[in-house]
Amino acid sequence: MHMIKAVLFDLGGVFTDSPFETLRAIGEELAVDLELALGLVFGPYHKDTDHPWHRLERGELSLAQARDEIAGLAAAHGLRLDLFEILARMSGGSGTQEILIERVRALRADGYRTGLLTNNIAEFRDAWKSMIQVDELFDVVLDSSEVGRRKPDPKFFELAIERLGDVAPEQCVFLDDFEGNTAAASALGMRAIVVGADRHAALAELDAILAEGAR
Repeated sequence: MHMIKAVLFDLGGVFTDSPFETLRAIGEELAVDLELALGLVFGPYHKDTDHPWHRLERGELSLAQARDEIAGLAAAHGLRLDLFEILARMSGGSGTQEILIERVRALRADGYRTGLLTNNIAEFRDAWKSMIQVDELFDVVLDSSEVGRRKPDPKFFELAIERLGDVAPEQCVFLDDFEGNTAAASALGMRAIVVGADRHAALAELDAILAEGAR
């Protein structure tokens, strides 16, 4: 049993509403199969590929370029999907989850290192950093568009471990709303938690893991 030293968090779907749920609603409105819509807009999210959304999150495309390429992919299926409209819908959620913010503060007070590992895009960097007190809450912040790598690439997680310093993967817990990302973290030795709509359940799982390590 390894004593946990660090707790790492995803941003979207953990501190904020899940973007996948928004796309689900859009798919229902357009009578588009959810898996098709997800694939066209976000690509195979359990992998790191050359899909335009993945390249956008790695900082290789601008938002406008990704919009055009995704529109082309959708048009090939006889669909109209505008990335700007989808992202505007996603930004209209219920805001941040205060229960998560308070838990991060408590973790830091208890001596745990904390990190934020987000797949994100350069054009939104100022906006999401203003949503939560990034400098106050996290020792390490990894933005995919800044570092040129994205979850679930193992090198993204390895970079987080490197920046944490004297912390091994086995001494970390990682919380994310997407199972492909938690699987990648688990493969490196981290304890991983899939966050669903019930944030209390995820935090109870975190408490159990921390209690195990303390025994």
